Amino acid sequence: MTLTTTPRIHASLLILGASVFLLSAYNANFWRTFVSATGGLGLSHLPLHLGSFVLLVLLFNACLNLINFRFVVKPLLVLLFMATSATYYFMNEYGTAIDKSMIQNLLETDVHEALELLNWKLLLTITLLGIVPSMLVWRTQILFCAGKRGLILQGANIGGSLLVAALLLLLFFKSLAPALREHRELRFLLAPTNYIQAINGYLKQQRARALVVAPLGMDATRHASAGGNSGRSVTLIVVGETARAANFSLNGYARATNPQLAKQPDLLNFTDVQSCGTATAVSVPCVFSALGREHYADDKARAQQGLLDVLAHAGFGVLWRDNNSGCKGACDRVEYEDLSKADPGNTWCVDDECYDERLLDGLPELIRKARKDLVIVLHQKGSHGPAYWKRAPAAFQRFGPVCRTNQLESCSRESIVAAYDNSILYTDHFLNQAIELLKAAGEKERISTAMLYFSDHGESLGEHNMYLHGAPYVISPVEQRAVPFMLWLSEDFRSRYHIDQRCLAARTGQSFSHDNVFHTVLGMHRIGTAVYNPGLDIVGPCTHEA
Repeated sequence: MTLTTTPRIHASLLILGASVFLLSAYNANFWRTFVSATGGLGLSHLPLHLGSFVLLVLLFNACLNLINFRFVVKPLLVLLFMATSATYYFMNEYGTAIDKSMIQNLLETDVHEALELLNWKLLLTITLLGIVPSMLVWRTQILFCAGKRGLILQGANIGGSLLVAALLLLLFFKSLAPALREHRELRFLLAPTNYIQAINGYLKQQRARALVVAPLGMDATRHASAGGNSGRSVTLIVVGETARAANFSLNGYARATNPQLAKQPDLLNFTDVQSCGTATAVSVPCVFSALGREHYADDKARAQQGLLDVLAHAGFGVLWRDNNSGCKGACDRVEYEDLSKADPGNTWCVDDECYDERLLDGLPELIRKARKDLVIVLHQKGSHGPAYWKRAPAAFQRFGPVCRTNQLESCSRESIVAAYDNSILYTDHFLNQAIELLKAAGEKERISTAMLYFSDHGESLGEHNMYLHGAPYVISPVEQRAVPFMLWLSEDFRSRYHIDQRCLAARTGQSFSHDNVFHTVLGMHRIGTAVYNPGLDIVGPCTHEA
């Protein structure tokens, strides 16, 4: 009689082995791209690459331990191996990156199209990387610790993995942050998280399509105004990118990063303003919503109209001009111009991107032709990193030496800060140009003009060994939250809307946040609506009746 021996393994070791297997067997494209993004192969980069592998293994281990229960872990691992092997084939064979649009394509493919994708190489890949490991797991006897002891061990595995992963992340953060920021395609290459995120994104997208956006401020009306040269006004709302308040000389920074704005006599610079989030995807939709940071959630913001809709309800013409990555839903129902794509014939475009002054192209003509009040949003490229040196033309590369690589680990902190400061110097010039454009329009077209500027979030430049932005808000450093905030009102605008400049100047040292923007924009234009909160209007206390 022949005896067959059933393989046996402890549950915690199975999960650790599965984590290593997933990262090793299915992620050739990811590791190839990752190695290239972090400086290529070489002994000097070996600690980073090995450390990153261990970090991901620990994160996978922590996640898989959440499903490490008897009668659950086997079928889920089999499902994971089978799905990931198929994903690996298409990524490796066709160079496919997995995102929600790919999931949509998959679900909308008919039977005939699906059959055309079948071939022996696909079947061989699924057999070797899907069926074989699945059969091995299925045949293996998994040993679990019983009762409370098992739960404690499982919790220790999760907690220990996350702790060591956090320490590794802290150790390699300076090298990893710019690589991940500049090569966002990495998240579409890491299996199985790529297709899990893609499926989640697709389901969210389907829910969003079914979402009915609730109207907001439909009762918006403009109060009667006096003064001014005519009935028209133009307001620029400039949304900065990654500009931190600490590096503005108007806020006391040692370098003269704001030489032009410092000469604008009517500019009001608010010195203590906090952002709604630490990333564009949160801050931009948040600042244009009526929710405020404490109540903000992406689904809530998408489910109701925002500031630009209220302005439109009040009769304003509204335009969003973008030199960044879009408005994140804030401008979905108003006119939109994407100026971020490189145009070889445009003065402000170099290589694959354009400098922010492109946002000013054609504005005088647009203002001249307008027949009603305008609010125009200009969304800057600003100081987006880690390639700070690309954000400013040569004439504004005044501080140095400059870090000219997105691999920040190869640069001194001083050169990183210098490159960043040059981008702030260019923002100073851009904002000054915008103000001068408004002054000229006011004189030529006899209209009231104003500009409001704020950044979406700040940036870490090596403080506490942190770089870039995007840290969870509750633990984010002040450098990622403290943002510049400025207001310029022409004399005619102040006269038309009865705004006291000296009163406003006295408020510039008070504490404000992105929460104030929604209500300040309504207040400075004397727009009455039930959604307006006078307690959050910075300008409100400084207005008076005619």
